[in-house]
Order: sequence, then structure tokens, then C-alpha cells
Amino acid sequence: METLKIVTYNVNGIRAALRKGMGSWLADVRPDILCLQEIKASHEHIDREFFRRLGYEYQYWFPAERKGYSGTAILSRPAPRRTETGSGIPFMDREGRIITADFGAFALMNVYVPSGHRLRIKFDFMDAFYAFTRRTLERYPNLVVCGDFNICHQPRDIHDPVRLKRVSGFLPEERAWLTAYMDLGLADTFRLFDDRPGQYTWWSYRQNSRARNKGWRLDYHLASLPLVPAVKRTVILRDVPFSDHVPVLMELDAAALSGRTR
Repeated sequence: METLKIVTYNVNGIRAALRKGMGSWLADVRPDILCLQEIKASHEHIDREFFRRLGYEYQYWFPAERKGYSGTAILSRPAPRRTETGSGIPFMDREGRIITADFGAFALMNVYVPSGHRLRIKFDFMDAFYAFTRRTLERYPNLVVCGDFNICHQPRDIHDPVRLKRVSGFLPEERAWLTAYMDLGLADTFRLFDDRPGQYTWWSYRQNSRARNKGWRLDYHLASLPLVPAVKRTVILRDVPFSDHVPVLMELDAAALSGRTR
């Protein structure tokens, strides 16, 4: 294996995405590790055998306690050495928002940050998640953090930065937090390869926003600085149609990962 392919994808309901044909897409793209957000499914509604047939023997599902809401998952072809669902912080874990997997050469954290519909809770989550990530980096210096952050970082990450500067997802306080979060020692890997504006991962279903590219870049692959040399590319898979978000693919150089096992 020359590269390790990691996909992050807010599916806006795993059952709905599968009904739209996501399974055939997965069979074609064959990511080694798939990180999902907003699965909106309880354990009894998840077809694990379907994903095993696609090659994902190792599955870690973390639904929210509230049915049909939030939730994350990590599906993997390689076996992790260990996994942890949650953060130990109850108000975060009730909504199934964080999973961490240790793959030896690196660790992977999958996160779904709350949207701005509950802004106070979002900011509480951001503060707690910052502290949790800082502790995680102490344990795993080679760390990937991926998922839906529900924040556009820079003006080029949103289609109308002037009119939307007071809308949650692009508030100055949110953007400052994301800068401070990356200052923990995390690089926005997409921007290592592509500095163009107009590159988005989410569009509203209203007003034909996707066709008009009236979008937001909310979904990220962040890599700790020691891991950056192993990142071969990160791309937005713009044409994948199964959600209001699209997947983001990061490829790691398998040779560069060898020898990093902790």
C-alpha cells in the first residue's frame, strides 16, 4: 500500500445517504478509513454487515442518545490498536460527537462540532474540545483531527464573507477559536495544496445554492505538525451527491508513516 486514504464525510443521515447510492461510491473509492459525522442512527438501525462486505471489518459507531440526531463513526480496513468513543465530558458524549482511534503510526480523531443553532452550547463544546485535543496531542504527537467543525476559517472559505460575518459558522469569535485551535500544532492540510477561494464542502439545500456554488468550507483534515511531511494530498470531492456536505479525502504516504509506531 503506497498511500493510506482517509475520508471525512458528514452524511446527514447514514440511512438516507445509503438509499441515495453511497454504497456504490464507497466500493469505487475504497478509502482505507472512513470518518462519518451526523449518522443520525441508533445501533439497531446500522447495517454493519453491509459495511463489512465493503471491506470495513473494524467499525466504531457512536450514536447520540437522542434518536435521529448527531452521532459519529469510524470505519476502517486496517485494525486500530485501540479506540475511544467520547471524551469523558458528559454533555459532549451524550451527542456522540468524538471518536479517537490509535493506529500505531498515528492517531485519528473524528469530531462533529455542534452547529450554531445552539450557540452557547457550541462555544462550551469548543472550549472543552480545545482542552481535550491538547491532552490528546500529549498522548499522540502524530495526530489527525478530521470532521465537520461547523466553522469557516477565512474569508476565502465562504461565498459571501461580508454579508455573513455575523452568522454562526463565520463569527469572528468562532474564527479566532479555530485559529487558536490550529495553533496547538495542527495544519489545515487542504490549504497545504490549494489556496484558491471558492472551495467549499457544504451548501444549503435552499435557493439552488450548490449549483451556484454559494457554499461554506466546514469540513477539515487537520494534521499535527510532525505528521505533515507524510501528507501527500488533501482534496474536496466536490461531485459526491449524497448529502448537503461533500467528503474530503486525505492521503498519507505509507512509507513516511513506517517507523512512527509508538
